[in-house]
Amino acid sequence: MNGWGRLVKIAADVGLGVVFAAVLVFEAVRVAASWGGNYWQFNLAAGAVVCVIAVLRRRDRARAAVAGLTVAAVAVLVARSAQLPSQPGPAMALALSVLVAAAIRTLPPRPATVVAAAGLAVAAGSLLTVHGPSSLSLVVTVNGVGWSAAVATGLLRRLRGTRRQAILEKVRRDERLELARELHDVVAHHITGVVLQTQAARITHRKHPEQLEGSLTDIESAGSDALAAMRRVVGLLRDTDDAAPGSPGPEQLGDLVERFTRHGPPVSLQLPERKSVWPPEVISTVYRVVQESLTNVSRHAPHARSVTVCVGEDHERVTVGVVDDGPPAPTRHRGGYGLVGLRERVEALDGTFSAGPRPGTGWSVRATLPVPARTRR
Repeated sequence: MNGWGRLVKIAADVGLGVVFAAVLVFEAVRVAASWGGNYWQFNLAAGAVVCVIAVLRRRDRARAAVAGLTVAAVAVLVARSAQLPSQPGPAMALALSVLVAAAIRTLPPRPATVVAAAGLAVAAGSLLTVHGPSSLSLVVTVNGVGWSAAVATGLLRRLRGTRRQAILEKVRRDERLELARELHDVVAHHITGVVLQTQAARITHRKHPEQLEGSLTDIESAGSDALAAMRRVVGLLRDTDDAAPGSPGPEQLGDLVERFTRHGPPVSLQLPERKSVWPPEVISTVYRVVQESLTNVSRHAPHARSVTVCVGEDHERVTVGVVDDGPPAPTRHRGGYGLVGLRERVEALDGTFSAGPRPGTGWSVRATLPVPARTRR
């Protein structure tokens, strides 16, 4: 996990702890006012235990959910046998909602279903501790709404994560297919030329042996062109996995630009002044946008004189733009699967994407990606 993501989660847990503390104090005051005596002490202790478990849930969501639900079930039984205030109280119900939602969002389907069912059982079991019609109404409302909100929130976040993963998998498949098509086109075009020139050289050798040297020179040139084209494609598109190589941050883009410059126009790379640490999915997507854009320059704008790659950061957004000055041509079209895959990838991360010709000459690709909010000093 990157540093900013860790800080955001710590801040969220601290905020949740503050909310729990406020609800616990409010609940203890209400119980002391309505029941008198020391009844509030058990209520406060049981609720505090479950709240602490909820704050620490990230260490092991399955065990945290089991522990919280177990404490809540025991509290219900104790309250029933000792005629104590109804359990789970508001603070405990809120903590159970957090635990159940986290479990449903992250655990495999079967354990998540078990946790959801156990949460419903605890919510229903709270009916055993009611002490009158007004208490019944409050218990049903607090625990019913809490459980329903937990299930709905957990399922929505789970479905969103599943959808995002499915889109990313589709993008990966499309990128592999595009690479296969690109390699096939390059090989077919150049190797066909080599074969035709070799056949012509055989005919020339029989009729005009003195011209064989020129034919062999043409074959050598065609072979060199094929090798250079293959190197451009493989050099830009090779990757061992989906993530961009190198250390976290935008610095690894320098290697990509250097590989491209060896066989293409010079590239001006502009990066943020200060070193930033972004989530892995943002790093990977920024890398892919630049990679696909440079590949398109190599394929569709071989006569471009310069390319500018600009990566910027503004508060909670990362912006990446790639611009070239290639001359307009009737055959220059970049609406293939690569850009479609980039658009899907960027939008899966709640970003925006645009690509198209610039006024007059050249082509522009631009993507904006949100990053977690940062703690300001």
